Amino acid sequence: MNSIAILDLGTNTFQLLIANIIDNAPVLVFEESIAVKLAEGGIEKGYISEAAFDRGLSAVKQFKKSIDLYQVKLVRAAATSAVRTASNGAEFLEIIKSETGIVPEIITGDREAELIYLGVGAAINMGDEKCLIIDIGGGSVEFIICNKEEVFWKRSYDIGAARLMEQFHHSDPISEADIIKLNKYLATKLSELKTQIETHKPELLIGSAGAFETFAALIDSQFKASFENPELKIELKDFAKISALILKSTHAERSSNPAIIPVRVDMIVMATLITKYVLNQFAFKSLKLSTYSLKEGLLFEYLKNIT
Repeated sequence: MNSIAILDLGTNTFQLLIANIIDNAPVLVFEESIAVKLAEGGIEKGYISEAAFDRGLSAVKQFKKSIDLYQVKLVRAAATSAVRTASNGAEFLEIIKSETGIVPEIITGDREAELIYLGVGAAINMGDEKCLIIDIGGGSVEFIICNKEEVFWKRSYDIGAARLMEQFHHSDPISEADIIKLNKYLATKLSELKTQIETHKPELLIGSAGAFETFAALIDSQFKASFENPELKIELKDFAKISALILKSTHAERSSNPAIIPVRVDMIVMATLITKYVLNQFAFKSLKLSTYSLKEGLLFEYLKNIT
């Protein structure tokens, strides 16, 4: 029996997935997510701050203990937006390698989008209809127009929730003036997305993990993200209700809400505004959540390559 450990070293959160491979199918053994906030104190200046550096290294060391506990020999690790845009990103990964033996790869935004497509495609049977996948991270947001057979267009934008929060979230709760400024900014940044949506006309919006799991938990307090049941339909009317509540809420109100994990207490405001912008601008008929994303993409890519 083979086992594999997958690490997703994201801007806000580092994630670990360990799976046994039985008859070429993954069986989840262990999952862990640690908030590292790599962007805090440095992302707009293009570096990982000392405190964030230490948090990230500590998280990987904790993951290494689990990897050793489950005696996993095969490890795949990907570092995304915060690391690839930081002047000290390569140094950060070199220290991870020297202190844990884990060798992460800095992946491009294009590669990130490709892996997200693989992960979401394993969770949701997209069929022949065209979909738009959106993955909102702390450092970047990936958009993929696709169906089950092919990717028609994909792009990664450096407009992640952590970056936007530093630029546009200046009051508690966020002001209408800042929301207007953010929407104007998104209209400018996402002009190519608009052109591609007008060309391909996707009708289903698929939110990839992260903030969309929080939306699902706010709609239904019984919701739990699951490796075994990775697909959920989110009614547009339900999203409209919770998005209105999020945008009116204070930091303290969000902190006290058990449906919002601590690392997303503030990021969820920007994620809501990005999602709302996309839904308002384009005529999507439905919204789904895929609990699979980049790390599952790495897993299923590995499975595809060994069969």
